[in-house]
Amino acid sequence: MLARFGAMATPLAVRLPPVLRPPLLSSKLSTSFPPKRLLRSLPTDTRGPVVVADDGMYGRKQVISLTPQLYEYVLSNVREPQILRELREATSTMHGSQMQVSPDQAQLLAMLVQIMGAKKCIEVGIYTGYSSLAVALALPDSGCLVACERDGRCLEVAKKFYERAGVSRKVDVRHALAVDTLNSLILSGETNSYDFAFVDADKRMYNEYFELLFQLVRTGGLIIMDNVLWHGKVADPGVNDPKTVGLRNFNRKILEDKRISISMVPIGDGMTICRKIADTSAQGLGCM
Repeated sequence: MLARFGAMATPLAVRLPPVLRPPLLSSKLSTSFPPKRLLRSLPTDTRGPVVVADDGMYGRKQVISLTPQLYEYVLSNVREPQILRELREATSTMHGSQMQVSPDQAQLLAMLVQIMGAKKCIEVGIYTGYSSLAVALALPDSGCLVACERDGRCLEVAKKFYERAGVSRKVDVRHALAVDTLNSLILSGETNSYDFAFVDADKRMYNEYFELLFQLVRTGGLIIMDNVLWHGKVADPGVNDPKTVGLRNFNRKILEDKRISISMVPIGDGMTICRKIADTSAQGLGCM
């Protein structure tokens, strides 16, 4: 989840603190960050830096590094439904508002659901429901989203906006620990029956969430993990707190996981899109 978004007019005005701006990787990265790459930034005519690989392996490809000005432009090109805007603004005054996904992330999630023609989805960690509402709006009338959240206060906000948006019938709210909910879905025979899953919860539990969702998502389905760049800390060898180390290890694990194909996308705080390409369990039941 990215930084806090308050009540903003269009175009959205954003001033990101330095810790949330895309970091430049150091040439002194340890061998625990494979593969090592030498990168540098170059100024452009608009004062927006680009990142260039100096080792010649990528043909000196220049990649945009978002500045606050450029990110404001990105947000001004997001089609954000009014109900989502109102939920974002309501959440901006709450404790932990930085946990809300950014509008560009929500737009991407909704588009992936539409491209897939997804009907059954799971979200682990909905907070006040911004991303889950975006997904629910993208689902067909027959669609079903299992929304896992342990914070009852946040759930009350989410349910209010589900109702206002007219999607309550599509959302199966589970007020419990996500691990318990996912295990219950597996035990009820729903393995290999979900099209799409999004995880934005306790970072120390990512590996367990992923393995449970791998059983629930069908072959060809998507599991999307949020915060995989963790404000740039995963690329800093000097940061070794439990959450950062856990995410760093998780990123390495799924990179080497032959059961999935992946794409790490530097949007928001980083999301990795995982597509299941191997089947490990029997076909499950549909959403009831």
